[in-house]
Amino acid sequence: MTQRLAILDDYQEVSLDYAPWGELAAHGIEVTVFTEPFGGDRDPVHILGDFDVIVAMRERTAFDAERLRQLPKLKLLVTTGMANASIDVEAARELGITVCGTGGSSAAAPEMTWALLLAAARHVPFEDGRMRAGRWQSTVGFELAGKTLGILGLGKIGGRIAGYARAFGMEVLAWSTNLTEETAIAHGARLVSKNELFKNSDVVSLHLRLSERSRGIVGEQELQLLGPNGLLVNTARGPLVDEDALVRGLNEGWLGGAALDVYDVEPLPADHPLRTAPRTVLTPHLGYVTRESYTRFYGEAYEDVVAWVRGEPVRVL
Repeated sequence: MTQRLAILDDYQEVSLDYAPWGELAAHGIEVTVFTEPFGGDRDPVHILGDFDVIVAMRERTAFDAERLRQLPKLKLLVTTGMANASIDVEAARELGITVCGTGGSSAAAPEMTWALLLAAARHVPFEDGRMRAGRWQSTVGFELAGKTLGILGLGKIGGRIAGYARAFGMEVLAWSTNLTEETAIAHGARLVSKNELFKNSDVVSLHLRLSERSRGIVGEQELQLLGPNGLLVNTARGPLVDEDALVRGLNEGWLGGAALDVYDVEPLPADHPLRTAPRTVLTPHLGYVTRESYTRFYGEAYEDVVAWVRGEPVRVL
């Protein structure tokens, strides 16, 4: 009996290049690739109702308890990465759906963070646009050497960012609810309060996990403290920041700038005010989008499917 497998949200149309999905035909599995995001008239429940296996790319498509209950044929849900806040793993378990994950790249997101920071500091996208329009210099950037970087969340990614900052001659401040002074010192950072971090940093970079406790953890008060010369960098999760306050701060001039890879709603709507906000660098959630990440994501997702077919699932969440 043929089983159906869906690979979701393959925006770049590259998933078939990163794993031998065609070999699943020998296991009686038919593969379908979806390259557009769901939403509007494209209801994932109606489209995915006949699939036995789904391979999801990070949090691009959510699978809460209600949605999972509406997918009675689903038996295996694979997510890239070993954590996915958009999947209700407990509900899946209760419904008899196996959820498996994959490894990932430890370098992709930190490197993207630093690329955004540098691009914003030197107005690279803006000046690139002017060059292509036949124009020349118009902005004055700032150097990172001698400046202060504040990091919210000094885990694996935040720790790498601290190392990058030190290499560029920056002082590093750090804060999170559970951060210890010992951990901060180990990364060459100084533990401070959240308000002190925003008040004394030239650049603040976010590297917290999204949870009910961290949602909206950066609001108008923090952005006001960062001030008209301060830069906010967010490659973690959009809802960590009060997006309305962020837009208002940029338009009213009491926030210096923002370099963003993540948003409350993704893909970012075409008419979203961030698209026209001044002093921004915006990228479409590219933090994990590298050849190295995709090789591991899709390669191990394929391994998860094969192991499940054999009755020996691996990397079960």
